[in-house]
Amino acid sequence: YVRGAMVDGDRVSIILFSLMIGGMVGIVTRNGGMKGVVNLVVTWATSRKRGQLVTAILGIAVFFDDYANTLVVGNTMRPVTDRLKISREKLAYIVDSTAAPIACLAFVTTWIGYEVGLIGTAIDQIPEITASPYGIFLNSILYSFYPLFTIAMVFAVSLFGKDYGPMLKAERMALSAGHTVGEGDTSIADSQDPATIPDENKPTRAINAVLPVLVLVFGVLFGLFITGEGDSVREIIGSSDSYKSLMWASLASVLVGAALSIGQRILTVEQTVEAWFGGLKSMLFAMIILVLAWALSDLTAVLNTATYLVSVLGDAIAPGLLPAIVFVLAAATAFATGSSWGTMGILMPLVVPLTWAVLSANGMADASNYHILYSSISCILAGSVWGDHCSPISDTTILSSLASGCDHIEHVRTQLPYAMFAGLTAIIIGTIPTGFGLPWWISLLVGVGLVIMVVRLIGKDPESEVEVGNRTAVSTSGL
Repeated sequence: YVRGAMVDGDRVSIILFSLMIGGMVGIVTRNGGMKGVVNLVVTWATSRKRGQLVTAILGIAVFFDDYANTLVVGNTMRPVTDRLKISREKLAYIVDSTAAPIACLAFVTTWIGYEVGLIGTAIDQIPEITASPYGIFLNSILYSFYPLFTIAMVFAVSLFGKDYGPMLKAERMALSAGHTVGEGDTSIADSQDPATIPDENKPTRAINAVLPVLVLVFGVLFGLFITGEGDSVREIIGSSDSYKSLMWASLASVLVGAALSIGQRILTVEQTVEAWFGGLKSMLFAMIILVLAWALSDLTAVLNTATYLVSVLGDAIAPGLLPAIVFVLAAATAFATGSSWGTMGILMPLVVPLTWAVLSANGMADASNYHILYSSISCILAGSVWGDHCSPISDTTILSSLASGCDHIEHVRTQLPYAMFAGLTAIIIGTIPTGFGLPWWISLLVGVGLVIMVVRLIGKDPESEVEVGNRTAVSTSGL
């Protein structure tokens, strides 16, 4: 089954795209381009609020890979946030909450190849669905409420300068004592390939990262329009060959990154190849998971696992509640395993046929009810990220702690109340109402409004609390 999973042309295209984009990340990291982007943004961090906002903006800017996001933002902003007396726990929270959620939402990232590959394999079992896997993924983004609410919460907390729960205590300690509850090992060398570490003696120009990323983004769009047919954007993307588009764009971005590095004599040809291979190696483990997920999908098809689940649950589940059930199931699986990708690989080939069967059993298997299919797919992805955020054994959670120099347990403990609130809001305000027909944009606006209101009303300013404590201490000592 593993051999069979690797002989399909579309699947090989996904593997090549993922490896190429990993190589591109390696090159733009080694040539100092990514550091140049960071240096441009860091100059704005002159206060605690600005420091948190700059960290969040950087998390959005480095959208194309969650590992690169964590390593770059955490390591770069740590000295800045320490100077501004922002706790390591807060830094780890912002880094963690703008890594996987952004990689899950952005339409050109190292996650896309994996997600589109899983979606493509799942819909191959349903002849009635003729849309392209990439088009289905783009539609599912509208229902990814947890990542959207998480990002909204990060910016609300940063903008208003308010916190609650264990995070508030950590911020007060950072302000009053100048350190956090526990400062973890700040050595991150083992997590980054030496071939992708930039040379301190070479110039760091933001254009060397921005241009390859723009080539990647617009290359995908160009490929979709070239290979698609139709009168509207939806029809063109729906009929396009997303596998070819992703493969072409990733190769073009690698070539542009290499040309910039060699042309400016920042890297030699040998160093460029080493950086490309260093970035490529970071994707190998993910590709192993993807191939095994494809093999598992083929195996469950032979065992008729999806058919069995349909026969047991097809008539028993209300279509409107199915996405919410999937969201909770994905979160529980990701929390227990510590792997969002593993969770996606397990659930996608089972949930998509089940969703279609539930729609068919209720006479709803038509285009007007595709929002339930899109929502179920997004709930696999978003629920995996939610469970991953809450899990102490998650790789991205551990990496966020390391890159931020924060004690790992303290990071999990301080982040959990924020992640739980965003997750529950996603279920109650987003997934359940849209499952029963409420337009997605209404749920999104109400959910973001609720997040902002809770931060404003429940959150407290740690600076004002510390000032009050200091004045009390002074007056007491005077007496």
